[in-house]
Amino acid sequence: MGRVTGWPGKQVARRLVILPFVFGLYACASTASRSPEDATAALDRDMLETGLGDIDSIYITEQNIPELTLVGMQQLSTLDPDLSVEGDSDELKLLLKKTVIETETLADGEDATAKQWGKAAAKILREAREKSPKVTAAGNEKIYEAIFTGIVGKLDGFSRYAGTEAAREDKASRDGFGGIGIRISVEDGEVRITAIMHYTPAERIGLKRDDIILKIDGKSVDGLTQQQVVNELRGEVDSRVTLTLLRDGKDEPFDVSVKRAHVVPETVSYRREGDVAYFRVFSFNSETANSLKREINDAKDEIGKKIKGYILDLRNNPGGYVPQSVATANLFLDEGRIVSIHGRHPDSHQYFEATDGDIASGKPIAVLIDGNSASAAEIVAAALQDNGRAVLIGSNSYGKGTVQNIKPLPNDGEIKLTWARFHAPSGYTLHHLGVLPTICTSGQHDSDALLKELRQGDLPTVPMAKRNAAKPDDTEALDALRQSCPARKNEDPIDLELALKLIDQPNLYANAVDLADPPEDAQVDDAAEALLPFVP
Repeated sequence: MGRVTGWPGKQVARRLVILPFVFGLYACASTASRSPEDATAALDRDMLETGLGDIDSIYITEQNIPELTLVGMQQLSTLDPDLSVEGDSDELKLLLKKTVIETETLADGEDATAKQWGKAAAKILREAREKSPKVTAAGNEKIYEAIFTGIVGKLDGFSRYAGTEAAREDKASRDGFGGIGIRISVEDGEVRITAIMHYTPAERIGLKRDDIILKIDGKSVDGLTQQQVVNELRGEVDSRVTLTLLRDGKDEPFDVSVKRAHVVPETVSYRREGDVAYFRVFSFNSETANSLKREINDAKDEIGKKIKGYILDLRNNPGGYVPQSVATANLFLDEGRIVSIHGRHPDSHQYFEATDGDIASGKPIAVLIDGNSASAAEIVAAALQDNGRAVLIGSNSYGKGTVQNIKPLPNDGEIKLTWARFHAPSGYTLHHLGVLPTICTSGQHDSDALLKELRQGDLPTVPMAKRNAAKPDDTEALDALRQSCPARKNEDPIDLELALKLIDQPNLYANAVDLADPPEDAQVDDAAEALLPFVP
């Protein structure tokens, strides 16, 4: 989950809360009289104070900052094996070949603030830079990556550090970039266009898949890596880039001038399956809900009044922006809870309610999920299932039921920190459990046999009562529930086959919806569960 600047589509709220992301303003004194060493020391201090401070402030459980600081600084040995760092609750020691060369003692000990520990760690790092040529040669990015990877490695599998370049790419995936709207591959020295994104300058100017890019702004692309080509293609919105292309069917290369626009990577595709509209959602970025709405309207135009229903394929969807999952679920709901979020930080307690306006006008919806459906994808699936708006087909989902808050760092990198749990509309936590499908296809190979069992009333109901009674820290109970429909990692054609046949038989579809009817008193605002131990 990343920075939130607004909500697409309809406003979703009982209490609409923009998830807080505090982007610090790092005041910098003039560097004219500051030495490079002093500037580096200042950046080290800002990095460590900011990163440790963010963890102390918003991470889902309170952390032992001295321990995290020590673990992070011990990663310096990965850059220079002659270095080591030791410490306890009130000091850090830097050793070179087992000899102490620097000691930083914190007068407040265990009561020292994260800022104080960051300052002490920065002094240790400065000494390491001065005494170790290997650390100096590694450069800032490798040093920060080592330290912060060590720190977040003690948290959970979804918290992570991204350096300057990685953060830039992550931001581009989430929020878009100045570009022309193509995907490329670089193989055997050729830069080939592999896809043209819809509604982009590339599509409008007539670029085609399999066009070969020979030059960018008159400079040959020979020898460039894929990332280098991407960097050349991107630029300021409204700036121009000239491509020299080779196209099958044309004898000579030709030039095309393209004006860059704000491009957000596509996350939704549509195709017609008879009189059913099939949508694949690959992830959730800042345009997913709007893209899906646009594709649904295109499907309505193409299929017309004959449209029987909708299939939302969330298999292999790793998630993304939480606000986009809320907006996506809201497209298909007229009322009801979509999701609630609870953590340690007071601002993490948030509730999201649907607003009137079902874009599908009550038509049947089948949602496909598997063991790779995670995070924001699970929010959508759980919301539509708990509100009786869709039949979920496939296997148990991933079980990534936590929210990550992305905080900027002074090097233009980012630290992503788990700060809250998701709770489905009926109140259960998705973390470690995931979403149980309405009709389980794990180990099944015959969609007609499953429909026959449904018709005869032999398909098992989703164990809603047990699911909602299980506590977030009761991994034994959660694991047992997951085994009722083991997560499947590979896509199986039976999911789509079953979905199409079910939508074609409205009475059976209605019977399937009833298999996942949540307990009447299930919906709760159980913020108290956020205080239970967090099991990564």
